[in-house]
Amino acid sequence: MKKLGFILSFLIMGSTQAQTWSGEVAQIFYDKCTACHHPGGAAPFSLMTHAEVSPLAAAVYQCVNTGEMPPWPPDNNYQQYQHNRALSNTEKATITSWLNNGAQEGSAAQTPPPPVYTSNTFLGNGDLQVQIPTYMSKATSQDDYVCFNIPTNLTQNRIIKAVEVVPGNREIVHHCLIYLDPTSIEATDTIGGNCASPSNGSTKLITGYTPGATPMILPSTDPLKLGLDIGPGSSIYFAMHYPMGSYGLYDSTKVIIHFYPQGITNVRQISAGPLLANYNFNLPANQVSDLNAFYPPGGGTIPSNFSVLSVFPHMHLLGSTIKAYAYKPGADTIKFVNIPKWDFMWQDFYFFKYIQKVPLGYKLKSEGTYDNTANNPNNPHSPPQTIYSGFNTTDEMFLTYFHYLPYQPGDETYDLEALISASLTDYPLHDNSSIVAYPNPTQDALTLAFPLSLQPSDLIYLYDVNGQVKLKLTPEAGVSQIHLGTENEEWLGLPKGVYFVSARVNGQLLSKKLIKF
Repeated sequence: MKKLGFILSFLIMGSTQAQTWSGEVAQIFYDKCTACHHPGGAAPFSLMTHAEVSPLAAAVYQCVNTGEMPPWPPDNNYQQYQHNRALSNTEKATITSWLNNGAQEGSAAQTPPPPVYTSNTFLGNGDLQVQIPTYMSKATSQDDYVCFNIPTNLTQNRIIKAVEVVPGNREIVHHCLIYLDPTSIEATDTIGGNCASPSNGSTKLITGYTPGATPMILPSTDPLKLGLDIGPGSSIYFAMHYPMGSYGLYDSTKVIIHFYPQGITNVRQISAGPLLANYNFNLPANQVSDLNAFYPPGGGTIPSNFSVLSVFPHMHLLGSTIKAYAYKPGADTIKFVNIPKWDFMWQDFYFFKYIQKVPLGYKLKSEGTYDNTANNPNNPHSPPQTIYSGFNTTDEMFLTYFHYLPYQPGDETYDLEALISASLTDYPLHDNSSIVAYPNPTQDALTLAFPLSLQPSDLIYLYDVNGQVKLKLTPEAGVSQIHLGTENEEWLGLPKGVYFVSARVNGQLLSKKLIKF
């Protein structure tokens, strides 16, 4: 408490000529924090406004300076990923300076209009929803791992283009892995609390959920259409993880699946799974141990070219570092992920910005370090005990999952982020805005009609679906419409996709969803 009081006292001191929430800081929170910290988001509280952030000044100061928040474990100097939440050094300095000088709001009227977040789901209701029955967590002193196998009731083959996991209780769903069981061979297991994966090799991973994760959205427009077949007689297999202390709380997580139209052609099939895996190890007490895994295991190299879309490293509480890459003697290393400071609480599929080509003759490798000493504050045992491979959180795992597919020439040139953004036009979302946009969807020219007369001081921003500002508009005095066309190169240069207009007009917040195709 003394330390907290000191920080708070320190924060309220400073010059009145400081950076402000409205001037410099709000946009950083919008860009890096509010994707989770908004009303109805994955985080337990909102950080959308000065009134919400300023009482948490001490906690924000600590989290920013330790790097605890925003959570982004990968080393960005190792590989480029989509949805990068890491703060730059400049952004950290701006927030710290603002806090050190009293966390002032500035002019509320000049606060940038915030990103627009949809409630409940990101992509809408989809074509198929599969939901587990209401389940009460049994996690008291140990985590509760349970599995549900729920039939899809499909009567014909379809091709999946997107999957969204919607937790029934965000407070207790630590993570969820979603598999496709093509013949419904798996069984629901909620008895022993240690079911963490399927029992049959034909049951394949589709995607996963951790707090803050985004839906798995595959490119679904030319020049790249990717998908995953699903057929009659299939089930969706949920591997649920509820953390210790959640006993007595209820959950009913669901999966929303979006299909390609029937009869579509030229969709390339993807796969997902732990290509890099080591299940045969022990970690002696009071030691720091290193582990490796290879693919192909037991020698040899990959027999053909393939393309990698994402990487998902997985360890438990003793994990310290993990790295995965592909290599070939005398050739360049292909880097997948490097996490120099492992955090069990933040794991995800990291989708690359560009598809990674792995040529034949390469070998995949992962390297991990585990700290099973008393110096590890996350060690679940005091004193330390020898730990073996297993499914419980107090056991350990060493896995690296990938989304991948056979290579075709040119794959490595595709900008996945741009292609996925363009594919979002397939997912119309509910919109009851008072702003009128026409034509919408649009290919080039667009007119925005506002219910109020505009002034040059009004703030009108265009955000993408990830909450990133793409365009700022300055209206002329007295007009109520803004036209975007050939005269606005920034607008014409935006790739096709879904965007949101967010405007602060005469003190009112207005928004509108746009589709550019």
